[in-house]
Amino acid sequence: MARITGVVFLLLGLALAAAGVWLLTLGGSAYYLIAGALLAVTGILLMRRAPSALWLYAALLLGSAAWALWEVGLDWWPLAARLDVLFVLGLWLVLPWMRRALSRDIARPRPLERGLRPKIVASPASAAVGRGRAALGLVLMASAALAVASWFRTPHEVDGELQAAAAAAARPPSPAVPPGEWHAYGRTGEGQRYSPLSQITPANVDQLKLAWEFNTGDLRGRPGDPEETTFEVTPLKIGNRLFLCTPHQSVIALDATSGKQLWRFDPQIAGDLALQHLTCRGLSYHAASVAESAIETAAQPATEAATAPAPARPGAGTAANPAPMNAPTGENSKQEDSHPATQPLPVAARQGPTAPSCPAKLFMPTADGRVIALNPENGAVCADFGRGSGQIDLWRHMPNVRPGAYYSTSPVVVTERLIIVGGTVLDNASTKEQSGVIRAFDIQTGDLVWNWDSGNPDNTAPLPPGRTYTPNSPNSWSISSVDEALGMVYVPMGNQPPDQWGGKRSEAVERYSSSVVALDLTTGRVRWHFQTVHHDLWDYDVPSQPTLIDLDIGGQRVPALVQPTKQGELFVLDRRTGQPLLPVTERPAPQGAAEGDHTAPTQPKSALSFEPPPLAERDMWGATMFDQLACRIAFHRLRYEGRFTPPSEQGSIIYPGNFGVFNWGGIAVDPQHGWAFTTPTYLAFVSRLVRRPDDTTLMVQDGGPPKGSLPALNENFGAPFAASMKPFMSPVGLPCQAPPWGYVAGVDLRSGQVAWKHRNGTVRDLSPLPLPFRMGVPGIGGPMMTAGGVAFYSGALDNYVRAYDVRSGRQLWEDRLPAGGQATPMSYTGEDGRQYVLVAAGGHGSTGTKPGDAVRAYALPADTRAP
Repeated sequence: MARITGVVFLLLGLALAAAGVWLLTLGGSAYYLIAGALLAVTGILLMRRAPSALWLYAALLLGSAAWALWEVGLDWWPLAARLDVLFVLGLWLVLPWMRRALSRDIARPRPLERGLRPKIVASPASAAVGRGRAALGLVLMASAALAVASWFRTPHEVDGELQAAAAAAARPPSPAVPPGEWHAYGRTGEGQRYSPLSQITPANVDQLKLAWEFNTGDLRGRPGDPEETTFEVTPLKIGNRLFLCTPHQSVIALDATSGKQLWRFDPQIAGDLALQHLTCRGLSYHAASVAESAIETAAQPATEAATAPAPARPGAGTAANPAPMNAPTGENSKQEDSHPATQPLPVAARQGPTAPSCPAKLFMPTADGRVIALNPENGAVCADFGRGSGQIDLWRHMPNVRPGAYYSTSPVVVTERLIIVGGTVLDNASTKEQSGVIRAFDIQTGDLVWNWDSGNPDNTAPLPPGRTYTPNSPNSWSISSVDEALGMVYVPMGNQPPDQWGGKRSEAVERYSSSVVALDLTTGRVRWHFQTVHHDLWDYDVPSQPTLIDLDIGGQRVPALVQPTKQGELFVLDRRTGQPLLPVTERPAPQGAAEGDHTAPTQPKSALSFEPPPLAERDMWGATMFDQLACRIAFHRLRYEGRFTPPSEQGSIIYPGNFGVFNWGGIAVDPQHGWAFTTPTYLAFVSRLVRRPDDTTLMVQDGGPPKGSLPALNENFGAPFAASMKPFMSPVGLPCQAPPWGYVAGVDLRSGQVAWKHRNGTVRDLSPLPLPFRMGVPGIGGPMMTAGGVAFYSGALDNYVRAYDVRSGRQLWEDRLPAGGQATPMSYTGEDGRQYVLVAAGGHGSTGTKPGDAVRAYALPADTRAP
C-alpha cells in the first residue's frame, strides 16, 4: 500500500514540478515548483515506508494553506482550488491502513513476566508513524478550520439598502399603458421593465404558485437551425390577451388569465437561410385610435380563424415555392416599381386569412427579412399594410443580399405614426455584409419615411431607384427606445464587421460605431450621439435597450437615459442633449493593435461602473490545483494588459468578454425612486487573430465547414485576419477566472452608488453532478421590477426564476423551471384581479442551457393577495 501510494505521489509531484518550472519561466509563481518537489520527495519516502513522509507532507500542506491564505484570503472557492487535492491526499495518509503500511515492525508482544499477562509494545517505527499522523491530523484540522471560516465570508458582495429620497415625488404611470398591461418589450417605449402593480410584495412573494403553463411546441433542433436558436421572448399583454413569438417565428395569442391558446400565425419563412441567430425577442403593438376602433367595429366583416389555411390566389407563391417580391411592399410606388426584385420571399397576405384593415396592429419581424402586420383580434394579416402585401420587405435597397444574413431579431419601435426598424448582420463572416441602416416606415401604410445609414449619415431621404445602402455599416441589433414628447428615438449601435480588426473603417463608421444615437423622429437626422467605445476591437457593441427615466438631480427633474454596456459601464446621460449626468472620464488604453490597424489612445469610463478589477495570476481558478496551474500558464502565455487589451495573433484575454457585463436584457429601473436593478456578469474570453492566406480558405471552423446554408462565422472573408474567440476556460471546461461570475445589484441612479451586490445562481445545471452550490453564475436575459418592491429575474444559467427584495437584494423566492429561462419576465393583471408574473423558459443555444418551449405564469393564491 505504501509503495503504491508513493508512486502516485511521486508521479503527481513530478508533473506538478515540471509544469511549475514552465510557469516560473513565464514569470509566474514559484509555489508549484516547490510544492511539486515536496510532493515528489514525499512519494519517495512513502515508497521507502519512512515515517518522515508524514512530517514532510504536513509541512507541505501547512505551507500551502499559508500561501493560499496570502494569495486570496478567506475566499472559499479560490481556497478550495488550491487545497482540495492536497487535503484529500492528506486524509488518505492518516487512514488506518496507511499507518499499518508505514510501520516496519507491527507492535510486538513484550516478554512474559511472572504473574503478569503479556503486554503489547509498540515498535519505534510505529511510534514515529503515530507522531507523524498526529502532526498531519492537526494540519488537516487547521486546514478544515480555515475552510469553515471562509464559508462565513463574502468578500465579493456589498451589503446595504437602497434609500428613498425624502422628497421623492410620485410619477404617474404612462396613461397610454394601463397599469395591468405590458405594451412593449420594456412595457413602454421607455424600456424601464417596470410594472406599476403592487399586489406582490416582499411579505407575500414566497407564496407565489404556478397558475398555468403553456407549451408552444417550438423546440430547437430542426434542420437548418443555427447553434444560437433561442427562446428570448418577452410577451405583450393587451386587454386579456398575451402575444408572443417563438424562435421559429410563430406568433401566438393566449388568454392572459387561463393560458389557453386563442390563435396562432405561421409566417412561413423562407428556407435555406444563412442564420447566425434564430430568435424573436418580442412583438410590437400599435393601439387603435377611438375613431378607428369605432369604424372597425361597425364595418369590418368577420374573418376566418388565423390558423385556417387560406385559398391560393392566382399567381401567389407558397411557403415551399414563394412568389418573387416584385409587388409593392412599403415604399412609394415609383421606387418599388423601378427597384429590382430582391429575393423570392413569401408574401404574408397571400398565405393566410387577411383583414381588410387593422386599426390596431401587431408587428412581427421575421428571419427572412420582413416585418408583418397582424390583427391582434384574430392573427389575420393586415391587407391595408404594405400596399396589399401585409408586410415590409427589409431587403429593399439592401446590398449583398443573402437570405437570413440580415433581419430584425428585436421588436421594432412603435410611435404614433411610425415604426422604426433596425437589424442584425452576420458577426465576422465577411467584409461584404448588409447595411446597418435604421429605417422608419409609416405605421398605416408601410411606406418608407426616412432612412439613417451610419455609413452615409447626412442623407436620410428615401433612396432613389437603383441605389443601395452602405455595405457593412454599423448596425443596431438590439432594442431601441423612444421619447415622442422630445421627438427622438434612441438607437444602440454595433460596429462594423469584422469586430476584431478595424484597419479600413471610414470616418462615418468610426463616429457612430458602438454608440447610442438619438435620431429625430420627423427627419431621421442625428440630434446627438454618445460613443461608449472608441475604435471598438472587442465586439463591445451597445447591446442593451437605452432605459429612459426622469431623475431628481440637484433639485431638478432631468430627463435621463441610462445606457448599459458590455464593458460594465452604466452611462447616465441627459436624453435631450447626450451630455453625461454622472461624470465620464477618458482613461488611457493599452496600445499595439494588429498589423494595419490602430487602437484609440483613451476609452470612456463612467462614474457608475461595474467594470471588474483587472485579472492577475492569483485570480486563476480550476476544480483542482492542476487545472488552476494550467490556467496560470495560459494567463501568462496570452497577451493581457487589462481592459481593452487589443486582439492579437498571440491571443489576448478580453475581460470583460464579448458576452458582456450587460447584454440585450439590459436593466430594470424604478421611476418612482430612481433605482436600478442590474444583473452584471463576468466571463473572460480569448481573442486570437489568425492570418488569412486568401479570401476563401476556412481558418477557424473547429467543427468543419458549416452545414447547409449556415454561415462560416468569424472567418472575416476579405479581411487580413480571421478571429478565434472562445471563453477563457480550464482544461476541464471551467472558467479560468475564479467565481463569482454573476450577480444581482441595486443602484441609486441619482448618486451613482451601488447600494448592494450579491452572488446569484447555482452551478446545479452547469456541473456534471446537480450540486446546488451558490457560486454566482453568468446570466443572459433581463430583470423586471414592480411597484410592490419585488424584482424578478430568470436569466441565470441555472433553470430558476427568482424574486428579490428591491431595497436589499435579498432573495425571497425561487421556482424550478423546466428549461433555461434566458428571457426577460413581465407582469400583468388577469381578469380575476390577480397580478401575474410571466416568464418564457426555452433555453439558449450558445450557452447550452436546457431547451424547452414553456411559458409559465405565477400568481398568489386568492386568499393571500395584498389589498
